[in-house]
Amino acid sequence: MAPRNLLDVDDVSPAELIALLDRATSFKDAAPPRDLLAGVPVLNLFFEASTRTVTSFTLAEQRVGADVISFAPGTSSLGKGETIADTAITLHAIGVRAIVVRHPESGFPKRLSEAFDGHIINAGDGTHAHPTQALLDLMTLRHDHGRLDGLRVAIVGDILHSRVARSNIVGMRMLGVDVTLVGPRTLLPDSFETDGVRIERDLDAILPHLDAIMMLRIQHERIVSGLLPSLDDYIRQFQLNRSRLARLGRDTVILHPGPYNRGVELTDDVLDDPRSRYVAQVHNGVFVRMAVLEFLLKSAPVAA
Repeated sequence: MAPRNLLDVDDVSPAELIALLDRATSFKDAAPPRDLLAGVPVLNLFFEASTRTVTSFTLAEQRVGADVISFAPGTSSLGKGETIADTAITLHAIGVRAIVVRHPESGFPKRLSEAFDGHIINAGDGTHAHPTQALLDLMTLRHDHGRLDGLRVAIVGDILHSRVARSNIVGMRMLGVDVTLVGPRTLLPDSFETDGVRIERDLDAILPHLDAIMMLRIQHERIVSGLLPSLDDYIRQFQLNRSRLARLGRDTVILHPGPYNRGVELTDDVLDDPRSRYVAQVHNGVFVRMAVLEFLLKSAPVAA
């Protein structure tokens, strides 16, 4: 039987997804034994720069007792022309049981999983997926609201290029969240509208009706490429700021996967607002990744 991987959220069943969130919460409430994955070699393979994700995975691996291996791909044999398959065979031969991989190419973790006789955890690939970010977002939402089914969540910004948005849409719909996507047509095509996912162009119209709102980082290259006519126009229509904060409900949670652009998709007022959960998201990421590591390396059955 092929090893289980986490390439996107739907690699697990809804029941397994809930179990992962429960396990992450238990890790948050009480530290696990340090020898939970004692002696299990886990490799962090990051082809893109990362601060939050690589640090969070490293801490998670250390807390469950795994043997953590990290190296820059540019200094490895991959940088000398070795194929992915050759690298995968070599890593498994020296005892690596799991690879946490981030890559700018959508589909790279999938290709690696086809050659590696171990577990692959996708830490973000191109515009495709970022499953553990979605898991920590779901954990944060459930902690605040006590449930996920029936919550009304808006994701605002560059949906088209966001792996975070794509994985969140998958995970939220699996657990019954009503998702509204908000953004300009160039960054949010009508094709994103599916069962349980609707598109709204008027941010102000929906603010009073939300249980949570997630703001996405706007990359300046979108303006250079012509996908945004001007930054000022985007800010006027879609920025979360002091005036829009006043339209949110008292219990509406504000999320951002980071890194954020102050003064672009949000203002300092948002980051200082007591409803902001950015710090909680980062904190929860460690526990979610501990749960994923344990699930794949110790107890992962075939999804129902």
